[in-house]
Amino acid sequence: MMGRMPAGQESLFVAGFSLDKRIRQDHPLRKIAGVVDFKFVDGEVRDKYGYNGNVSVPPVVVLKMMLLLVAYNVRSERELMETIPERLDWLWFLGYNLESDVPGHSVLSKARIRWGEDVFKKFFERVLMQCVERGLVDGSKIFMDSSLVYADASKNSVVDTETNKKYLDKGYPELEKRLGEREVGDGKVNRRHVSSTDPEAAIIRRGGSPNLAYKVHRSVDSSSEVITATQTTAADTDDAHKMAALMEDHKRNTGLAAKVVVADSKYGTVENFLSCYDMKVKAHVYGLRRAQEKGGGLDGIYSESRFKYDESSDSYECPAGKRLRPKSRHLQRQSVDYAASKKDCAACDQRSACTKNKDGRTVKRHLRHRELSLMRSRAGSKKAKADLKTRSHLMERSFARSVRYGFKRARWRGRWRVAIQEYMTSTIQNIFVLTRN
Repeated sequence: MMGRMPAGQESLFVAGFSLDKRIRQDHPLRKIAGVVDFKFVDGEVRDKYGYNGNVSVPPVVVLKMMLLLVAYNVRSERELMETIPERLDWLWFLGYNLESDVPGHSVLSKARIRWGEDVFKKFFERVLMQCVERGLVDGSKIFMDSSLVYADASKNSVVDTETNKKYLDKGYPELEKRLGEREVGDGKVNRRHVSSTDPEAAIIRRGGSPNLAYKVHRSVDSSSEVITATQTTAADTDDAHKMAALMEDHKRNTGLAAKVVVADSKYGTVENFLSCYDMKVKAHVYGLRRAQEKGGGLDGIYSESRFKYDESSDSYECPAGKRLRPKSRHLQRQSVDYAASKKDCAACDQRSACTKNKDGRTVKRHLRHRELSLMRSRAGSKKAKADLKTRSHLMERSFARSVRYGFKRARWRGRWRVAIQEYMTSTIQNIFVLTRN
């Protein structure tokens, strides 16, 4: 006989109901609760609250709510609070019961302002250290890359601060104050143009149209793909400028010094190669001048590899057999320019293939040329090429896994808030590495 649902409420009271029994043993939140100690946050934020007045929502609960917000990619904090009473697993995870009062959504934004970025950074570092203690981080080889996070601001909010001041509304003085506090990236366009909605976001061009964005820089360990360091900057920040900082963060966060760093050509600057040499780290990085070193050249002219250096005479021999001697020294660039005589260049039948400069060909030599050449040769080894091939897949996976947590779009405005989002995203990814091992 076909069954039918009874009409109305079957019973007024349910005896012996247990949230814990309703949550399956292999539930992801049960695994997270089993490996992560959220209670540390009480000690971190204790001095950020007063000793009288209204009692706050327990910091442990706030941190868990932030984790739910990002881990389940809930669209807004308001929606999170509306959903909590409907989810038995969320209630259990938060330590609530069926009759618990859920706080208003503003409790999360107030906590972020009160706590600041540092608390979430420490949460990331604590989970990372658990990965280290579990043996999930080797630490000797790290991979680096960056990815864009599009700002929560419209392109229509961009104003030209040099020409449009007189057309702006009365809110311009406040905007000008915020401009003085923001971190300016490397792009020239962002020194003049700024978003009135999110001044710290940078203007970048993707797919032919401008966008407002931030940039997340990560280092990922080779062993279990644990994220060991992360930094959030304006989108126009040069990746090369963050390499040393990420290596330092990796060492501080894990207690392990990297012996090999793997990154693409954006990181292949002279400064980075020499920094790695000084730190005794192998840089498996494509150099910015890699194409030239392989025998090509800029605009079809001879590459510098075609010129042979003679240490005894401190000069170069060009393909035509003429000498290039020291011409000028640049202390700021730490280099020396070697030049052929104008007479030799003018009479050379290879001039069109060698230079387009009317004064003749010059070759730059870094003051630490030997160390630089050594690092570049190591970057072209078979091991380096294998690591670079691995890097493209490994870093793509790291950022691809972040997408399910809303990584590509900033939830909030301001660099420090986007940094909180990234710390939470990276922490969640590392937590799931912990729960799988």
